[in-house]
Amino acid sequence: MRFVGALLTLALVADGVVGSNWFSNAAYNKWHETELERWLSDNDVPYPTPADRKQLEKLVQENWETAVVHPYKKWDTAKLNEYLKQKGIETKESAEASKDSLISQVQNTWYETEDKSQTAWSNVKDWILDSWTDSQLKAFCDAHGIPVPQPRKRDTLLQKARSGYEAAAQKAGETVAYPGNWLYETWSESDLKEWLDTHGIPAPQRTTRDKLIASVRRNSRLAYLKAQEQAATTKAASQKVYSTLTDKLIDAWSETQLKEFCDKNGISVPQGSKVNQLRALVRKNRAEILGDTVSASAASAYGAATSNVGENVAKATDATIKAAQDAFDAAVDTWSESRLKGYLDARGVPVPQGSKYDELRALVRKHAHKAATGYSVWTFDDYTYDNLKQYLASSGNAAAKKASEQAGATREDLLKAAQSVYASAASAGGSSYASVTSYLAKATDSAKATTFDTWSESELKSYLDSYGIPVPQGSTINELRALARRQYTYFKYGTSSPTETIFAKIGENVKGGWDWIKNQLNVGADVANQKVQEAADAAQSGSQKANDKVHKEL
Repeated sequence: MRFVGALLTLALVADGVVGSNWFSNAAYNKWHETELERWLSDNDVPYPTPADRKQLEKLVQENWETAVVHPYKKWDTAKLNEYLKQKGIETKESAEASKDSLISQVQNTWYETEDKSQTAWSNVKDWILDSWTDSQLKAFCDAHGIPVPQPRKRDTLLQKARSGYEAAAQKAGETVAYPGNWLYETWSESDLKEWLDTHGIPAPQRTTRDKLIASVRRNSRLAYLKAQEQAATTKAASQKVYSTLTDKLIDAWSETQLKEFCDKNGISVPQGSKVNQLRALVRKNRAEILGDTVSASAASAYGAATSNVGENVAKATDATIKAAQDAFDAAVDTWSESRLKGYLDARGVPVPQGSKYDELRALVRKHAHKAATGYSVWTFDDYTYDNLKQYLASSGNAAAKKASEQAGATREDLLKAAQSVYASAASAGGSSYASVTSYLAKATDSAKATTFDTWSESELKSYLDSYGIPVPQGSTINELRALARRQYTYFKYGTSSPTETIFAKIGENVKGGWDWIKNQLNVGADVANQKVQEAADAAQSGSQKANDKVHKEL
């Protein structure tokens, strides 16, 4: 009874937290105190010292909208007019146009919505490195022992740097949500000044290295958004040029005309290139710009025989995305009300009081693209019995430690206790929450494909029961594991599940086309396999959605 009482006490604390604003969708709700202080300092917001977590979070909340979501509201009329002109919007003379009307126009054309902004600041590693140069990315990887295969292309450097970002921070004992100076330790002061100059941001006068880093960090999101828009504009202009560039026209050009075109369009020409090689370069570049890499590169290598492959890849990608959405929707239809609320809670999506079952399902579908990020009470959903005991024992909470030592405690008992401990620490903030997040940061998140492999049959059935999923009579334990893993993937990733397996599946869909090419043209198997990989790569760049039907095989 004492064990049940301890759990009940912890659960009551959790209920109080769930009712607070802790589970709102604001990115900073999950930040460490040092990150809150760093953000306030970067944005020149004074804060008392010492200050508790609630004070810091309230200050961030009060300044978040004008600093992150709508920074243009602090701009003067000249800067507002400049932004609108860059967008191609004619404005009246500054004297005639009120500042409020300019702000309204800027708001209508701003780079991103508030929802996207919150999501972005919950996943800093996905974009903060994008404005770095290749040499800076390479230095980061080298400094943190992140291997990068040759040749070191920019896309590869970015992907490797992102994948090693959290591990590098954890090894240094640093935070990752709003990163400290550790992220820029390989940058010189001239690198920092050059970055600011490149992005049109005045460097602070009589500055220090810390202030330079603060300025780079504070402006990184806006620099990223501007670069994305510029890239899209450049690509659109290039697409317009290349859309009228036919094979007949390329074949009719002289060597001089081909070189002139390459020079104007930034195509690197190897020394000594012959006319046919120049034509192949132009075709390859056209294919990349028009998003038809697979079909165009194949056409330049093998001729018209491969002209249908790009279409096959596009169809496979579209079918995969639709299948993922359809499969997710079908799963959601079977979930219990508590799981639907849990899905939304794990993403910080507010649930209107008194929501009906159909309204909850509609809300979950609306947020199907969102993966659960950061820490929450749902972090423990896939923890094993032993992991939960270990967490409770090391939590520093006397009642939790007692719960972990209780003989006969089920996994469900331990899960409830772990969730309650987390909620209590999150509510208290300060050192309590820092201790919890420190533990979770060290906990491994690897080998998700083996999740549930150590669970007992009763634990698997209990887990499925939390979703309201009926267990088919006569199911083997492996079938239960597969069913549990499938629901877990839906719950954690929505339709944005891990992408490793989807591309292999898409590759299989176009293999028939490559086999046909191989048979028709008698090319080697190695070449055909290389083209299959190109097809998969093209599909990867075109799709970030996961096919749940693939995950049935996990």
